[in-house]
Amino acid sequence: MASSPPPFTRLPQKPPAAVVEKREDGTVLISSSHPPAQVPANLAEIFRDRSEAHPDRSFILQRQPGHGPWRGVTWGEARAAADSIAQWLIDHGHGQDDPVMVISGNSLEHALLMLGCYTAGVPIAPVSAAYSLMSQDHAKLLHCFRKIGAKAVFAKEGALHAAALARLREELPGLTVITCDGSPEGAVDFVELCRQVPTPAVEKRREAITADTVGKYLFTSGSTGMPKCVPQTHDMMSTVIAGQEGLAEQPRDSREPPVILEWMPWSHISAGNISFNGVTWSGGTLYLDEGKPIPGMFETTIRNLYEVSPTGFGSAPVAFAMLADAMEQDEKLRSSFFARVISLGYGGATLSDDLYARIQALAIAETGKRIPITTMYGATETQGITMVHWEIDRVGLIGLPMPGVTLKLVPNGQKMEVRVKGSSVTSGYKDDPAKNAEAFDEEGFYKLGDAARFLDEDDPLQGLVFDGRVTEDFKLSTGTWVSVGTLRPEVVTACSPLIQDCVITGQDREFIGVLAWPSPAAVQKYTAKNGSAGLAILARDIAAKLAEFNRTAGGSSRRIGKMLLLTDPPSLDAGEITDKGYVNQATSLARRDADVRAIYSGEKRALLEEIP
Repeated sequence: MASSPPPFTRLPQKPPAAVVEKREDGTVLISSSHPPAQVPANLAEIFRDRSEAHPDRSFILQRQPGHGPWRGVTWGEARAAADSIAQWLIDHGHGQDDPVMVISGNSLEHALLMLGCYTAGVPIAPVSAAYSLMSQDHAKLLHCFRKIGAKAVFAKEGALHAAALARLREELPGLTVITCDGSPEGAVDFVELCRQVPTPAVEKRREAITADTVGKYLFTSGSTGMPKCVPQTHDMMSTVIAGQEGLAEQPRDSREPPVILEWMPWSHISAGNISFNGVTWSGGTLYLDEGKPIPGMFETTIRNLYEVSPTGFGSAPVAFAMLADAMEQDEKLRSSFFARVISLGYGGATLSDDLYARIQALAIAETGKRIPITTMYGATETQGITMVHWEIDRVGLIGLPMPGVTLKLVPNGQKMEVRVKGSSVTSGYKDDPAKNAEAFDEEGFYKLGDAARFLDEDDPLQGLVFDGRVTEDFKLSTGTWVSVGTLRPEVVTACSPLIQDCVITGQDREFIGVLAWPSPAAVQKYTAKNGSAGLAILARDIAAKLAEFNRTAGGSSRRIGKMLLLTDPPSLDAGEITDKGYVNQATSLARRDADVRAIYSGEKRALLEEIP
């Protein structure tokens, strides 16, 4: 008889509770039974209150160059810097219509600038550093710049962003450039902003902030054309805090403040709003991780985790895979990581079952208990929509609606399309009436284009499962529907760790094909061992994994017929991949039409494998 698994480390959240209304047309409305907490609709006020409550507590820390010692600011020091920066912004004529764009990544200076902008009622607009550093034409960067009408731009390393800054100065000759390295010529030194003596004008500006004041502009990933600009009001951002606080068992003041190690960019909703604003609300400590889940950079994250034992850890599944690899070989790392962690959170894709099992085995080996692994689902336009806030022994759920929002599932073909309404949802894109007309339905619900379904129709409290994108699905020539949104992550999981991502082919064809990008680590390993024959051997090994997948896949809607390994990376400038690393299925299929035709034409091509 199998023994029961160890218990979970207790997750201090309220149990699932929801109200479900089913309409005659098949539409389903879902909302949480838990009310949101009362939270000020003003991030500047929240920040001010926390800085006064514990001015000596460490707030934001970052390593000095070369993996040097941690340096940072306390809450009191951050407050003083933010007030000085707010004064500089006021002195230089910045208001609601004069945003500051940030084109470099996360940094201590970026954080202080964000808090200064919050305090002065000036929108901050962090955009992906990839638009500056990886793009060749800077088209997306210029689009974002023009959309918001930025009057100042911050780049911590001016020399590194020299080409982008020069292009922006061509666009606006009088542009104010703020950097930390004195480059380019004429740039304002960030230190100058922090030297200003605050006047009563700063407090007057803070008091003038309302729920509708725009705190920042965030841009969508640009997976379907140019990025769309989403104003983030203080009410939108604080509503997510209120929802999360409404799910907590204990009030904030009675909980231990969180300690977070963060690498995900502030140009996106997860880290920029959910994490950063959440740490601000909770009065916690944020360590900036300059590592990334890619070979050669994740080692930095590992070194940081020797010193920083987080209370929670959120990242993409690829990071958890690399972390599991490291902890399985390193008990010291495992001990430090699990020392005080309460829960883990993943996003962007679903954890595979085998990775989930590996993480749980590590948690049990270190603590004797399983670790709650949760997720939050949302979008730039909506903040967080649903959340898994209870202990559950599986992955793939997106949970139930957060307090304060209403989810609507609308029949759309064979799927239930997700729509949402609430104070956390945008009222519309900036200066884009055409897109706004398409984005909302007749009841004012924002249409995400995703699909979801109940795990158990008879027991809604078990939560919702992500069911792919409504527009990505297609039919084979046999009339069989293929659900791309669910099949694609399953294929990536089945081929782990050999492929990084893939595109599913087969519309109006007789079988499903796959265009797959190998993981850089796999390419390096196979070519080091096998030389010029390495890629062909890698392709055969991936095909073998797909053959194993086919043995349990079921019918033709999930069986893979052929796979072609791609050696050129997806293009950011062409819109084939977003700056977050998500591949645009439609754009890739159009751009790689010759590769798609090779799968179905019978053409003999290297790295093209037939899957039994």
